Amino acid sequence: MLKQQRDLLSGLIRIHVLLHAAREPIFGLAMMEELAHHGYRIGPGTLYPLLHGLERGGLLKSAITKEGGRKRRAYRITTAGIKALDKARVKVDELHRELQEESPRQIRPLGGLGERGRRS
Repeated sequence: MLKQQRDLLSGLIRIHVLLHAAREPIFGLAMMEELAHHGYRIGPGTLYPLLHGLERGGLLKSAITKEGGRKRRAYRITTAGIKALDKARVKVDELHRELQEESPRQIRPLGGLGERGRRS
């Protein structure tokens, strides 16, 4: 994915991660597979720093678990993560509505400036 596309979609990927972590503990590999299901091609070199960043930011909390004799790091959403996800849900809904509009709201110039940057 091009850097510009990756930058544009990174917020959506983070929201997607929080959404799944709110439903159940998540693991890196399973999350990569889930994101791939939605068309995001993200490797471990991108996903794990993203997960660590969400944890440093207080939105996720991780713990080492044992499954079938091997250790895995499971991520769960925190209270702050739930609040962030709720705010993101409102913003995503708002953006979705605007994306579906035939003609989105027109942006007006700031400070009464006309088309060429002169005061009207």
